[in-house]
Amino acid sequence: MADRPTVLLTNPVHPDAVALLEPEAHLVTAPDARPETLRALAAGADGIIVRAKLPDDICDHGPRLRGIVRHGVGLDFIPVAAATAAGIPVANLPGSNTGAVAEYCLTAILHLRRPLYAMDAALRRDGWGPARGLADSLSEIGGSTLGVVGVGTIGRRVARMARDGFGMTVLGASRTPGRMPEGVEEAAIDDLFARSDAVVLSCPLTDETRGLVGERLLGLMKPGAVIVNVSRGPVIDTAALVRALKGGRLGGAALDVYDVQPLPPEDALLDCPNVLLTPHAAGITATSMRNMSLGAAGEMLRMLRGDTPVNLVNPEYRKA
Repeated sequence: MADRPTVLLTNPVHPDAVALLEPEAHLVTAPDARPETLRALAAGADGIIVRAKLPDDICDHGPRLRGIVRHGVGLDFIPVAAATAAGIPVANLPGSNTGAVAEYCLTAILHLRRPLYAMDAALRRDGWGPARGLADSLSEIGGSTLGVVGVGTIGRRVARMARDGFGMTVLGASRTPGRMPEGVEEAAIDDLFARSDAVVLSCPLTDETRGLVGERLLGLMKPGAVIVNVSRGPVIDTAALVRALKGGRLGGAALDVYDVQPLPPEDALLDCPNVLLTPHAAGITATSMRNMSLGAAGEMLRMLRGDTPVNLVNPEYRKA
């Protein structure tokens, strides 16, 4: 139908979401996520479902835009202030990939603490005895201490899984003191880093958290402790982390986010020992992708109909 609105997808979405959208909208999937490509396609779009970073001036190039939906949670891909000024509602999907990210965090800690893949490789390469000998140096996470920086939706799920599933003692640090869930001990950031055997970063990137984990906090960590970052790359001072890893101060690090994405092939992290690197995929599973796609499709259809989305993040857009 010629009068159907057009929805721009910065990246493909789950087929079930396509089936939900297609009867009511014409779908255009961007061939790439370059700023110039997205600007050009935004000119004919009534809505955008976002899985890649939008250019900061995207609203200037989308005169017909009636809504922008984040296929996920983090809003750093969307120029929310500019959308608000242009009178465009923005929605996201809080909780849509919480389980996937929380499972990633615990999997990463287990990977760093008890790397069974290395034992498997040794068994195949060196035989039974040498492989079995590796177990003597591995440690259990049960009974150890986990520090969670940013005890929001994801941090709370990580804390609960660690405490109830593995019997870990959980410390939490948050920008809003006094609101720790049951079973999480509130701790000052220095104390958390000094006491924890593993630290998970699940805080948002703000002026206060940019470069938060640098030489000083890394220096407070126990020798052999591990750190997992599922927040944003700049929360960690990467150069300081590289020095700590290469100097043998840490037991390891698992990173899903970086200062520059995609990770450049010459990045110093690639030469570090005991580091697990994944391509910003902590929240991506077949399950979460379907949940996020269906959630984004539902929110977009509400916006196109003129209804208020369930998870409107900029209610002040109406005053623009």
